[in-house]
Amino acid sequence: MNKVEGQTGESLVRSGAKGRIFDVVFANGTKVCAIIVFLIIVAIMVSLIVGAWPALKKFGPSFIWSTEWNPVTEEFGALVAIYGTIVTSIIAMLIGVPVSFGIAIFITELCPTWLKQPIATAIELLAAIPSIIYGMWGLFVFAPFFADHIEPWISDTLGNLPFIGPLFSGPPLGIGVLTAGIILGIMVIPFMASVFRDLFEVVPPVLKESAYGIGATTWEVIKKIVMPYTKIGVVGAIMLGLGRALGETMAVTFVIGNADRLEESLLMPGNTISSSLANQFTEAVGEIYTSSLIALGLILFLLTFMVLAFAKYLLVRLTLKEGVRT
Repeated sequence: MNKVEGQTGESLVRSGAKGRIFDVVFANGTKVCAIIVFLIIVAIMVSLIVGAWPALKKFGPSFIWSTEWNPVTEEFGALVAIYGTIVTSIIAMLIGVPVSFGIAIFITELCPTWLKQPIATAIELLAAIPSIIYGMWGLFVFAPFFADHIEPWISDTLGNLPFIGPLFSGPPLGIGVLTAGIILGIMVIPFMASVFRDLFEVVPPVLKESAYGIGATTWEVIKKIVMPYTKIGVVGAIMLGLGRALGETMAVTFVIGNADRLEESLLMPGNTISSSLANQFTEAVGEIYTSSLIALGLILFLLTFMVLAFAKYLLVRLTLKEGVRT
């Protein structure tokens, strides 16, 4: 009996030692992966700074707020591209967030069981469509329809209103900043809707059933149960969609008009950082021209970083509030 117990003890010791070795290997492996990601980010940042340095040295901080972009005279400024990037992303969020939220709520709370999977599959198929297809559809189908049927009404009605009128005045060209923002909104809807749906589905059914049991309506269940339970994830999903909108290239390049001038009207052509890089990088001649385009990439990198940092800040604040409330 003692011999059996001794063999069992030895096997346990060997098993424990083997497990500790695996733990050390696993911990160091994950640490290496995290360090590699960090090093890649630092390498990208350093390469962008080195490439952009000639332009930053020549133009200084004025590069950010200058509207000039003239390859002939080698005078470059980033304001037009920054403005187009931010405005198109805001338009995309104004369209994408409520529509995505409505789709997710319908699928999880209101949709008949037999219809849930077809709608979910359709949303996933939309997310799988390449961005260049959205751009081609926007240029050849949506832009002509928008110019013929929507933009004249916008210009005649909203264009005559005080304060906001200049934003919606101008000829119906079809392509422009507003068109690019709408296409971006359509593109981010599948991503945010899928994340919203997954978030809403993890809400414990007992919470919703209890609310329904005491007489709560569907809207009250969504407002009082679903949203508080998932609000941290909802903020993350919105920031994910915003990051996609900020960095989108090909679809925007097709429909924004690619004009390097600052226009007050959203109906007029414009430019974004991504579309500027896609259109001009292959034809950039000279150190300053190339460096200015790399500087645009650096600004986009920093802009995306600030968005993600702000999202992290919001998530931390929401978590702290939940802790205090608890």
